[in-house]
Amino acid sequence: MTIVEAIAMGALQGITEFLPVSSSGHLLLMKTILGATEIPVLFDVILHVATLTAVIFVFRRRVGALLGAAFRFVRRTVRPEDRPNLRLIPILIAATAITAVLGIAIDSIDRFRNPLLVSVLFLVTAGLLIATYWARGGRRIEFLGYRDAIVLGIAQGFGVLPGISRSGITIATGLFSGMDRETAGEFSFLLSIPAILGALVLTLRDLGELGRQMSAVTVIAGFISAVVVGFLALRFLLRIVRGGKLFLFAVYLVPLGIWGVIQFS
Repeated sequence: MTIVEAIAMGALQGITEFLPVSSSGHLLLMKTILGATEIPVLFDVILHVATLTAVIFVFRRRVGALLGAAFRFVRRTVRPEDRPNLRLIPILIAATAITAVLGIAIDSIDRFRNPLLVSVLFLVTAGLLIATYWARGGRRIEFLGYRDAIVLGIAQGFGVLPGISRSGITIATGLFSGMDRETAGEFSFLLSIPAILGALVLTLRDLGELGRQMSAVTVIAGFISAVVVGFLALRFLLRIVRGGKLFLFAVYLVPLGIWGVIQFS
């Protein structure tokens, strides 16, 4: 893979990680088109980690508050303002555990990495986004409970499927379960942090193979591209979510899915 191709894949990851159109599905299709299907999954995960830095930066206040509350809980110096965050931490942990079990099971099935199936799942994602037009909710993040952890943990687990947008399915599920738009968006991306870090740990075994196929400069170029584009895409998506217009992305996914079904049938 050339540096230009790595930058293009990084930009694609940055856009599709946050816009609800499935980054893994787009990366798989691009690899197929470029003839680069032998690139280790670790490169995909590195691009996900790049976009994770954008998540941490945009939600730095909430992330900092969660870490600070956890630290003070261990030190037994909890402040009154820590209590909402201390309530949220086990909910995030429970959802992550559910995602891990389901996600590992699904990811182990190679047949899901099929361009035709990816194209069909693009259409499934489009259907979910269209359905959010009728979703109404008003629950704030401080009122979430373990039921939300179970529901969104399962949803994010299915987000492992290439073609199913992780952000799309978790935000949509949050809206369907009664969350307000801002909460559904924030909880979805907070939930992505441990999921992406976990995927990185599971694929570190491919580091040697990645080093043999791609230079460090190429990997870094893709990483930087994903960070910059991802930050811009995340800020854009949050505005779309708050405006209740997630369904607009179906206008892109439907023709893409139909094209893929015809192309790879």
